[in-house]
Amino acid sequence: MPLKIIRQDITKIKCDAIVNPSNERLLPGGGTDAAIHKAAGEKLLEACKKLGGINIGEAKLTSAYKLPCKYVIHTAGPIWQGGSYNERSLLEACYKNALTLAKEKKCKSVAFPLISSGVYGYPKEQVMKIAMGVIGDFLFENEMLVYLVVFDKTSYAISEKLFADVTSFIGDTYFENDFGALLFNSLGPDDLAFGCGRAPENIEKDRRKDFAEPIDAEARVPLASPAPAAYSASAPKKSANLEEMLRKMDKGFAETLFDYIDAKGFTDVECYKRANVDKKTFSKIKCNKNYKPSKVTAVSFAIALHLNLAETNHLLNTVGMSLSHSNKFDVIIEYFIVSGNYETIFDVNETLYQFDQVTLGV
Repeated sequence: MPLKIIRQDITKIKCDAIVNPSNERLLPGGGTDAAIHKAAGEKLLEACKKLGGINIGEAKLTSAYKLPCKYVIHTAGPIWQGGSYNERSLLEACYKNALTLAKEKKCKSVAFPLISSGVYGYPKEQVMKIAMGVIGDFLFENEMLVYLVVFDKTSYAISEKLFADVTSFIGDTYFENDFGALLFNSLGPDDLAFGCGRAPENIEKDRRKDFAEPIDAEARVPLASPAPAAYSASAPKKSANLEEMLRKMDKGFAETLFDYIDAKGFTDVECYKRANVDKKTFSKIKCNKNYKPSKVTAVSFAIALHLNLAETNHLLNTVGMSLSHSNKFDVIIEYFIVSGNYETIFDVNETLYQFDQVTLGV
């Protein structure tokens, strides 16, 4: 099962278990802890008192009472003291121990908040990275649906440099055509908080230069290429036998995907885990050579396999799709493919979430 970043009140999520960022005494504190106790009712506090407290990084479990889940997993996160007091390993332990406890209770789904990112002062960006790293490693070995819950968009932010790089790339790419310029102007002040980094007149000069010079398939290039002469309205028509054309059809999505999996040296399990795709969906693809995935699913596999731009569009073309410079999601995906500025699909999802785009995975 995949990892999903969602914007929601954790007390309203219907799943097997939610994680409560508590304290060593397991008494109601502030923020998420207080909200969970309020929603669960007084019996949750009575159950917590019987647990005898908890060490930082540990996890203990109670019933959920009035909450719409089965269990509450309580963990005590570290207080941020600058990063030199073992905070990272303690925070990692919170996520690891909570996941282990959920697995022991045979939970199929669990929801986590950003532990220690509130009054404990742990930098939200670092908490997000740590959480996704630990959860990602766990999901590579286990089947579970994990939600990483943020209360609102300001709960965390990607680095200013990455935000600026992506925003600049979006601006540069959208300005490659007049329609794109209009779309770029719709980004809004929040999206442009760090600026594009280049003046519009310079972008236009570079745009002309890009189209004047030979295209490098591995570099950032316009994705919309001129129609081949054979399909041009002015090109002479050639007679074609439909049956012959159908016999020579290219491979479909499933066959092409498995060709890439073999070529890149991954196992099937490694592929669908890296793609943040559940086993059930992958089995459907494997058993049905005519399977037609959504664009998000196809792109998820492209990112998982570290396909280059040409390979990604080849995979998408098998189901009649491609990356477009008139779509912000597509441009962000192109940025990561071209720059290689990611290790896992979760790094890409952080940025997609920050720009209000659908995240990768199923």
